[in-house]
Amino acid sequence: MAAEQRRTVRTGTAPARPGAAPAARSGTVRALVGALAAAALAGTAGCSERGAVADEHPGGDPLSAVQRAADALADAGSSRARTAMEMTSGGTRVTVSGDGAFDYTGRRGLLRVVLPQAEDEPITELYAGGELYMKNRGAGVPADKWLRLDTTRLSDGNLLTNGATDPLTAAELLRGAREVRYVGQERVGDSLVRHYEGTADLGRAARAASPYARGALAAAADGFVEDAVVFDAYLDEDGRPRRVRHEFALSGDSPVRVASTVETYDFGAPAEVTLPAEGDIYAGTVRQSGQQPAS
Repeated sequence: MAAEQRRTVRTGTAPARPGAAPAARSGTVRALVGALAAAALAGTAGCSERGAVADEHPGGDPLSAVQRAADALADAGSSRARTAMEMTSGGTRVTVSGDGAFDYTGRRGLLRVVLPQAEDEPITELYAGGELYMKNRGAGVPADKWLRLDTTRLSDGNLLTNGATDPLTAAELLRGAREVRYVGQERVGDSLVRHYEGTADLGRAARAASPYARGALAAAADGFVEDAVVFDAYLDEDGRPRRVRHEFALSGDSPVRVASTVETYDFGAPAEVTLPAEGDIYAGTVRQSGQQPAS
């Protein structure tokens, strides 16, 4: 399949980044980062190689190895995580980065997401089941309050909306893999990994996903114009995804490409996540189409 055919995911509107850019930033950067705004609040070349090199792949063959990556990650218990959301439009590229830890047994995690503007404070994001809690989000939410979002109600299932894809959801999306090619061995950090590339189907992933990600992926399957998502997955000898990269193309006034990358490391590291008390959660409403929360 030609390389250009792999860039297949499009959505009619673009989900929002988590916060507003300072006025001093250039209009191009503001427009690019803001391209991930409104909707949130409202095959590869080759085959699956099944059976060709079965002894070399966790799970038996490339397709099974990729589809079972989420189970391998859950079995790992916990880890540290790094994320990057790279948005490209024309000659401009903006990266939103994150760092944190996840408890895969308890299905909870924490990321501190850094916007491109160095003067911005990191946004704290807590993940628990189908809910996302954000602090220092901006957009009219008081600094001492958390914004709570139901990821199943976001048109992209929170795959892009808030500047990071969490490790579990990134791995769960791989359950929808339908075409996989084994690329070869590479290194991620200090680990030797097997690199796979292919396409995953959002609808298929939602049907096969664990309860943690099922609702969010189902929302993404409904919200995106096409179900196919291009991915690169890097699995270690235990089948754990050490790096997962998904690539999306958003339609709109100008083409925007978004590459979401998640890396996991330091398995077994503590990942204590305490959800905010009900009184610390913002009680106002956030309007559709990326408007400011009601006062």
